[in-house]
Amino acid sequence: MRNFVITVNGKSYEVGVEEVGATANVSAPKAAATLAAPVNQPAAAPQAAPAPAPKANLGSGEKVLSPFPGLIKGLLVAEGTKVEKDQPILVLEAMKMDNEITAPVAGVVSFAVTKGANVESDTVLAVIG
Repeated sequence: MRNFVITVNGKSYEVGVEEVGATANVSAPKAAATLAAPVNQPAAAPQAAPAPAPKANLGSGEKVLSPFPGLIKGLLVAEGTKVEKDQPILVLEAMKMDNEITAPVAGVVSFAVTKGANVESDTVLAVIG
């Protein structure tokens, strides 16, 4: 007798099959008991590429941190541009929504990220000095 676990419409059944000559006897299906290991294990999810390392020489100043994970859609000002407080400096896409990230203070902007970079929460996006 060989035992198998068969899943039908998301419900698992333990089935015993016995081979006798040319005919096979199948025992009545019953709900499978809790299994120690899953029958089919899903493949591991691919790991996201690590965020690019921040630039080494950002200088001192007010750090602009990512409020949530997302994708840098674009930089709205050029590196080294003097910006005003609350001026939008980059666009961060999260959950298919574009969010403008603004300068917390007036000063010269130095970016720690590039367009297309994936960032996590609290990643340094720029420094305003």
